[in-house]
Amino acid sequence: MLARNSLIVVVLLLLAGCATHPAAPVIERAPAAQKTVKYKKGPADWRPATHTVKRGETLYSIALEYGLDYRELASWNQIDNSFVIKVGQVLRLKPQDGGVVVTPLAKTPALVFAAPSDQLVQEPKAVKLPYSDQALANLQSPAKPVQPVAPVKPAERAAEQVAQPVQPAAAASDDAADDTSDEDHVDWVWPTKGKILNGFNDKNGTKGIDIGGESGQAVIAAGAGKVVYSGSGLRGYGKLIIIKHNKTYLSAYAHNRTLLVKEGDMVAQGQKIAEMGDSDADKVALHFEIRRFGKPVDPVKYLPGSK
Repeated sequence: MLARNSLIVVVLLLLAGCATHPAAPVIERAPAAQKTVKYKKGPADWRPATHTVKRGETLYSIALEYGLDYRELASWNQIDNSFVIKVGQVLRLKPQDGGVVVTPLAKTPALVFAAPSDQLVQEPKAVKLPYSDQALANLQSPAKPVQPVAPVKPAERAAEQVAQPVQPAAAASDDAADDTSDEDHVDWVWPTKGKILNGFNDKNGTKGIDIGGESGQAVIAAGAGKVVYSGSGLRGYGKLIIIKHNKTYLSAYAHNRTLLVKEGDMVAQGQKIAEMGDSDADKVALHFEIRRFGKPVDPVKYLPGSK
């Protein structure tokens, strides 16, 4: 009896000690701030869906202004090979429906995953039995151990799998959509050798740079691409070559003496495409432009080094 009372006293003392001991502090921490990834954005495609023809404009000049192939522009607007346009005519600057053919996906059948018949669970089943001593004895008897199922071999599992439907790719974020993709990159080189006579100044109407040289001097492609114009149909450019490098960039080479490539030709970077001259100009020089979505940009900022 004494031992029992002593044990009770010890327990009470322990409980009293716990009650007087302060509880451990609880510190609430704010969740760590999520790191924000910033994307480098390039200039957006500013081009409108249509253009209304103004006096003095030609199909060639409009195509250059918007960075397009004039033949594609004619095709989008059902213009014949005369390429004649009228003042006030509204031209579509993009193919109808964006030029994207959408093929609807076939209906995906409902997926049914069937287990092999020998692996299906057949028991227990709900069965109503009449009362009897035998039925009661069967219910009270220990259950039979479940036999383990043999593992399925990888080859058998592969044969039983049902193909999963392809999930559509997640839409790119707005930031990612503005990034300049690899296919838009151009490794530019200088189109000819010489001193820059006039620098770029879009505000004053100088949409490129003028590089001085000698008549007949080689003019080369500043980047690989497709020749979308070769001729003298653009007023103020003389004998002109326009190369489309990708969906974003094109380059123009004006006032040549001789043109060495024709429309539709694929040219390599550094390939000779013309000879320098003074066609529709007052001096021998190459007028060189780089355009991004049709808008002139300063070529010096794209070309390597300095001259």
